[in-house]
Amino acid sequence: MPTSSTQLPALDSINSTQQPNSSMYLFSKFIHLDKELSRDFYSLWIVLMVLNAIIFLVGVVLNSLALYVFCFRTKTKTTSVIYTINLIVTDLLVGFSLPVRIIMFYSAGDCVNCSLVHVFGYFVNMYCSILFLTCICVDRYLAIVQVEASRKWRNPTCAKGICVFIWIFATVVTFSILTMAIKFAACCLSKILVLMVCEYFFPLIIIIFFTTRIMCALSKPSLMHQSRERRMRAVQLLITVLIIFMICFTPFHVRQVTISVNPDMPHDVSLLVYHVTVTLSSLNSCMDPIVYCFVTNNFQSTMKNIFRKTEPEQTNADILGMNKNSKGS
Repeated sequence: MPTSSTQLPALDSINSTQQPNSSMYLFSKFIHLDKELSRDFYSLWIVLMVLNAIIFLVGVVLNSLALYVFCFRTKTKTTSVIYTINLIVTDLLVGFSLPVRIIMFYSAGDCVNCSLVHVFGYFVNMYCSILFLTCICVDRYLAIVQVEASRKWRNPTCAKGICVFIWIFATVVTFSILTMAIKFAACCLSKILVLMVCEYFFPLIIIIFFTTRIMCALSKPSLMHQSRERRMRAVQLLITVLIIFMICFTPFHVRQVTISVNPDMPHDVSLLVYHVTVTLSSLNSCMDPIVYCFVTNNFQSTMKNIFRKTEPEQTNADILGMNKNSKGS
């Protein structure tokens, strides 16, 4: 497929024709546009676009239903529900960004500024997903293990404040990463690495720590007053989140760290790994609905009732009245 002369230059051409402090030096190392992949590996690009379309359809449908359940069919807005609603919003935004990526390829593939806006929005939502998953895990640990000590922290007001902080934090850190990647030279690779640690590796350590803690704590007799179902659901939630981290987010961040440590990685390898790992990170929007099943007791039953024809509440009252009349007669 022919490429435009205004296309963002590939890493090899930057290394050979431009100085290391070029405005797009780091950006080209960390971000690869679809034009590069479609030019060099067209078949793979088609496969990834089909996968993105499937992820978009499945993710938007499942998360839209989940948003309806948690917003309109769940009366008590607990801290876990608040974090989950925000997680659903981020997953929907990630899902809606996938068709935008395809549209941009055909209509604005040469617009670097358009690509920057798209990349910025995508990664803000990805890091928000990571942080909200972390909040759900910590909240579940506090609810099961530290019931009394955490009572003052586990309230809707505090949860809403934490959600606002997460949105602002993810926006600022992502903007800082892209700004450094565009404006500065290779000397800033270490700073970018530190920022990525803040938004991925630190949450991963937290999740592993609390998963281990809750599995150890649930075996103690002091927690036997918690129902077996609730304890098992907490363990399943944390393990599910850990699996999502390993499948969806770890490959992408390992690739980013590898680029930071080894800037001379062959361009073709970096290009392939980047697009494959970004597709895996998008898969998160389809896997998060598994987490929703463990957040509240009635999520699965509510989802089933949505597709099941139920009689209105008045009918139940009428039936009771008919029973009383039949007894009286």
